[in-house]
Amino acid sequence: AVHIMGLLSEGGVHSHEDHIVAMCELALKRGAKVYLHAFLDGRDTPPRSAQPSLEKLDALFAQYEGKGRIATMIGRYFAMDRDNRWDRVEQAYRLLTEGEAVRTATTAVEGLELAYAANENDEFVKATRIGEIAKVQDGDSVVFMNFRADRAREITRAFVEKDFAGFERKVVPNLSKFVMLTRYQASIDAPVAYMPEELKNSLGEYLSSLGKTQLRIAETEKYAHVTFFFSGGREDEYPGEKRILIPSPNVATYDLKPEMSAYEVTDELVKAINSGEYDLLVVNYANGDMVGHTGVFDAAVKAVEAVDTCLGRVYEAVMAKKGHMLITADHGNVEQMQDYESGQVHTQHTTELVPFIYVGPTQATIAEGGVLADVAPTILNLMQIPVPAEMQGRNLITLSA
Repeated sequence: AVHIMGLLSEGGVHSHEDHIVAMCELALKRGAKVYLHAFLDGRDTPPRSAQPSLEKLDALFAQYEGKGRIATMIGRYFAMDRDNRWDRVEQAYRLLTEGEAVRTATTAVEGLELAYAANENDEFVKATRIGEIAKVQDGDSVVFMNFRADRAREITRAFVEKDFAGFERKVVPNLSKFVMLTRYQASIDAPVAYMPEELKNSLGEYLSSLGKTQLRIAETEKYAHVTFFFSGGREDEYPGEKRILIPSPNVATYDLKPEMSAYEVTDELVKAINSGEYDLLVVNYANGDMVGHTGVFDAAVKAVEAVDTCLGRVYEAVMAKKGHMLITADHGNVEQMQDYESGQVHTQHTTELVPFIYVGPTQATIAEGGVLADVAPTILNLMQIPVPAEMQGRNLITLSA
């Protein structure tokens, strides 16, 4: 059989349901027996929004009677952890390899109704088996349809790593193939459908080639963002690059600790600024996004206050060194905590414009209409370094004389 798994969602952040529909259809047309293992979203989509997606897949399978169906479903909280919470991943792995489920249902929609009745939103739906057991077995193929790497790595490793140590696997199917849609990690030994594009002269690579030093720092939840993503999909450090990883707090959801590890990140960052060792320091504060995703308003307020306090400390340190500081984001979240139409809590990202703030020894004017591609050229301009040809953006900041 061909097992297709992934985040079944129109969120478009880690995957897209259209890709999953197309993949199922491709396999069905080739005559394969197809089982879909749906990871439910509710984080990049409204908290209870999975039903239309499940119905879309049911409608597809109905056209190929007896050839395929939705076999299991589970919330992304379990299947898509990225913080080494292996007890969560284990529940998803055992559902897929042993059929071990918290509940069973005859249809996916019925399973969803049972979850909602138990007060589980999409993200937290417990392991649900639909119909007869259709577990991943020897000789089967698995296609993982997530295109974003960070939350796809752990469950992939559980399937393909020989010396996997995250948890004890009762069953390790001898697969015909395990295919990753994109390369989740260079060290994962599994075929990749779409290899990454090689990006030349990202900010980190370019500064390194000029002999400059850089620090990348974040807590676990955003560590990939300041390293792997910031370096254009590259795992390894550049010469002159140092990385500091601060562990994220071990709580079930971050509304329980809205400050997360921001204070510890700031301690290390301020130390690094004071040392004068780095030409560029890159930090990501996780709070606004991670606590925004919980939908808990009071916690969101505390999260923003924590970041505010931390930025104050960073500001003092930067000003004492006569440095430049830029504050921006690549998407919003915490500024909207309620869905104004449905009245549900708003857990997903927003598409609002994000701030771009300059702090430094002189006054400055910032050009209108900036985009993310303008951030690197602006940084290079502040460092008085020419912008390489590969960077398509423009400088946004004019310093007052």
